[in-house]
Amino acid sequence: MRRLAVFLASSDGKDPAYAAVAAHVGTELARRGIGVVYGGGRRGLMGVVADAALKAGGEVIGVIPRSMVEREWAHEGVTELHVCDSMHERKAMMADFADGFVALPGGLGTLEEIFEVWSWRQLGFHAKPVGLLDAGGFWTPLVDALRGIADSGFLPASTLDDLAVAPDLPTLLDELEARLRRAPRPAHGG
Repeated sequence: MRRLAVFLASSDGKDPAYAAVAAHVGTELARRGIGVVYGGGRRGLMGVVADAALKAGGEVIGVIPRSMVEREWAHEGVTELHVCDSMHERKAMMADFADGFVALPGGLGTLEEIFEVWSWRQLGFHAKPVGLLDAGGFWTPLVDALRGIADSGFLPASTLDDLAVAPDLPTLLDELEARLRRAPRPAHGG
């Protein structure tokens, strides 16, 4: 995997452990030679992951809408900063740059981004792996809710199984690599 899109919060959250996770991810991806693709912000966990990767000598590609640059939210020190016109264009560009996707702690935007690329994978729009870094159990309530949705018949078990979920980055990267080697099973057969 050459580059990994990292979806995460533009705020710090209440627990300092979230920033520690973001810093570890940025540092470790750089150490492994995996570039970071992210939303281009300089604040919150976004800024933490970018700064940590840069400090460790890694490649960091930011993609940010012009309206956010005008609000001075952009991280000007990244390897490449791509300015686009809309959130739709941002997500498409990030998907093009990345070989896989992972969500760290975040809120509504993070959920929207990871669910979109996961659904794209299940629809066959791409074959790039998707995962949740469940450090400290952050995503456990969501995964439990997804299991309930699957149990109700609205999410195929194969789709849920295709989502990589791991408590630490090395395990998650192994899971993502394994999914790179196998095509997703379409949600509605085929």
